[in-house]
Amino acid sequence: MKISELKIGQGNVDVEGTIKEIGETRTFNKFGRELSVANAILKDDSGSIKLTLWNDDVARFKDGDKIKLTNGYVNEFQGEKQLTSGKFGKIELVEKGSGQSKLTEDSNEESDEESSEESIEEVEF
Repeated sequence: MKISELKIGQGNVDVEGTIKEIGETRTFNKFGRELSVANAILKDDSGSIKLTLWNDDVARFKDGDKIKLTNGYVNEFQGEKQLTSGKFGKIELVEKGSGQSKLTEDSNEESDEESSEESIEEVEF
C-alpha cells in the first residue's frame, strides 16, 4: 500500500517506506509503566506521513532506515494524519539507512584529502 492511499481510521495497514527525521524522544508514566514515544516522518514515492514510534522501536530505528510496517493503524492527532504500529502491528527493518556509512565516507574523504596534501607537499620539496 502507498502512503498517499492511507485514510484516517484505517486499520490492517501494510506499508513500506524510509524513515526521515526522527524527532525527540519523550518518556512518560502511564498506569505505573514507563513509556517512550517519538514521532518520525515515513516517506515513500507517493508521499509522507507522521509515524509514531513506541518504546523499543524508538531506539531500534534511525534516520534513513527503510522499514516495513505490518498491521498498522492510521489515526488523527491534533488534526494531523498519523501512522502507528498500535497494539497488534509490527515494524521490521528492511534496509539499514546510510547514516552511519555516510560518517565513514566523510572520515575517509578527510583522510584522502590529508594523504593527497602530504603527497603534494612531498612533491613540492
